This record gives sequence, structure tokens and C-alpha cells, in this order.
Amino acid sequence: MATSSKTPLPCPCGGPGIMRCCGPYIAGAELPPTAEALMRSRYVAFKMQDEAYLRATWHPSTRPTEPIVNKDEKIQWLGLEIKSGLRLRQRQADLPEDPDKATVEFVARYKINGRAYTLHEISRFVREPDPAIGGKPRWFYLDGSFPEYPE
Repeated sequence: MATSSKTPLPCPCGGPGIMRCCGPYIAGAELPPTAEALMRSRYVAFKMQDEAYLRATWHPSTRPTEPIVNKDEKIQWLGLEIKSGLRLRQRQADLPEDPDKATVEFVARYKINGRAYTLHEISRFVREPDPAIGGKPRWFYLDGSFPEYPE
């Protein structure tokens, strides 16, 4: 007799089961409490091709007008790594602390048509009121830069 597994599905971002990690954010049940949690959930949304979530979490001042997800592109997201915060702390050492701004460095691996790629980005995030949810503060992806040093 076949038995069903009670093991929760792992979250594609590398966290615990998806329903205890990015799932509630993508479903709109909760807001990501940190910029890193938002970045992880956006990775999952890219993997799931969730255009609505990606738009809702992209700051209006930098959000593209064209589609973010290309449903015809055969992209396979393979994994996410959050880089050590040490380099970012060193880069930000001379900047004043602002609890409503954050930076997350990550590496995402993916394949397109069988060819492997790596996306290494330093993403900037801002937390501010979102009129779409009654002015409640939330984190938004603002933009990113791409380091040019070897990994």
C-alpha cells in the first residue's frame, strides 16, 4: 500500500518548507519582514513565473513597463546563495544606518536551453508605505548592480 509523505516541500530559495518560508509572502498572506526575505521570495517568484508578485514587490520608480517574466523562455532556476554580509558591511561602513534601506548580495544559478548561467547581484531594497495595501510599510526591490570581481 502506498503511503503519502508528510515531509513538506522544500522552499526553492533554500529555506525550510515553502509554506514556512516564501509561500505565505507570495500568496499575499504575510509581508516579508526583511529585505533578504523579500529577495528570497522574489527568487521563488521568478522560478514560479509569478509576474504579479514580482510587480507588486518592485518599487514603482524603477519597475519596468514591459513584462518581467517571459513565459516562452525555457529557464530552469537551479539554486540561490546569499553571499556573506561581510563584504557589504565593509562597503557600507562609511554610510549612516537607515533601517528602511538594505542591500542583499546573492548568486542565482540557472539554465536556458541547457546552458548554465550565474547571476551575481547586489540588490538594493527600500521599505516604505504601499498604497496598494492601505499604506502599510513593506519592502520593495529597488535595483541592483553586478560586481566585477571573481567569485
